[in-house]
Amino acid sequence: MGIQVYFIYPGDLDTATGGYRYDRRLINELRELGIKVETIALSARFPFPDARALEHAAHTLGALPSNALVIIDGLAYGAMHELVEANTKRLQIVALCHHPLALESGLTETQKNDFQYSETMALQAARAVIVTSPHTATILQSDFSVPAQKIVAALPGTDAVEFAPCNGNPLVLLTVASLTRRKAHDVLIDALASVQELEWQARFVGGEHFDPKWASQLRQQVNQLGLQQRIDFAGSVDDLLIEYQSADVFVLPSRFEGYGMVFAEALAAGLPVVAASTGAVPDVVPPKAGLLVPADDVAALSSALRRLLTDKKLRKKLQTGARQTAANLPGWRHSALKVTALLNKLTSDMRESP
Repeated sequence: MGIQVYFIYPGDLDTATGGYRYDRRLINELRELGIKVETIALSARFPFPDARALEHAAHTLGALPSNALVIIDGLAYGAMHELVEANTKRLQIVALCHHPLALESGLTETQKNDFQYSETMALQAARAVIVTSPHTATILQSDFSVPAQKIVAALPGTDAVEFAPCNGNPLVLLTVASLTRRKAHDVLIDALASVQELEWQARFVGGEHFDPKWASQLRQQVNQLGLQQRIDFAGSVDDLLIEYQSADVFVLPSRFEGYGMVFAEALAAGLPVVAASTGAVPDVVPPKAGLLVPADDVAALSSALRRLLTDKKLRKKLQTGARQTAANLPGWRHSALKVTALLNKLTSDMRESP
């Protein structure tokens, strides 16, 4: 009899973010490997659940059969520690942590502390924790007291794709990220304003529904700086590959990234990258493929953009580096095999326990 796992996530699995794309692809790969995966949606109010959302989550976990293998996405997992603790002896619960909720930008000090406590308790109650980068594994060990032996790193995969020609005129600067504070579009807009005498067009691809107020502020910022003809808020798109292959440079100065799937996808398309040296980004983007600057540093970001926009030789050098890096990016099957090995181990341990 094959392994069955229940994969639990908040909201809509088709949501266009890196985290949900990781979930979708992992689920598909696990199924191809013979794992039976049943998907279950929780309230979209997570990671800020109200009483009704928590009641629904409690009912959902309570309805699962005893000893069931359960993977819970971190967007919900870190905000439901009491439910996890109440079910940890009955279920084989695995947390999937893209990055700690407490490290999200724009939180109040109270929210940050609440997430820190809740996620610490929930992660310690898990049978195992899947992370999407060694960097996140290190953070969970040092800041959330998660034992190293409980952590499995299953990096996001990439697919081999045709390289972008990178011959735009004007050059197209691509950003792929939901319009949230952590992604630092505000820093990028200010940096672009300081190089507006140069020839370029920018596309901001990403949904606005996670933080509509912040998205509105970004649009106002663009209008106030007179960049509305230069920066296109493209919203969510169905085919990101077209975006990557139509771009010349990928730029995203996130304040923190647990991994940063879009950086790997940009490299897979052979795009030079400009990013902030924060979180796991330096592990994904090597010096030969991109320019990394300090987070929240408008002047440094502006300088990097100016260099790339005016130095064709540098762009070509980084483009070559990106193409070389693409050859060594991890694949999705490798990630799924690591998760499958974990599920097999948990199943074996469960059978051997009295």
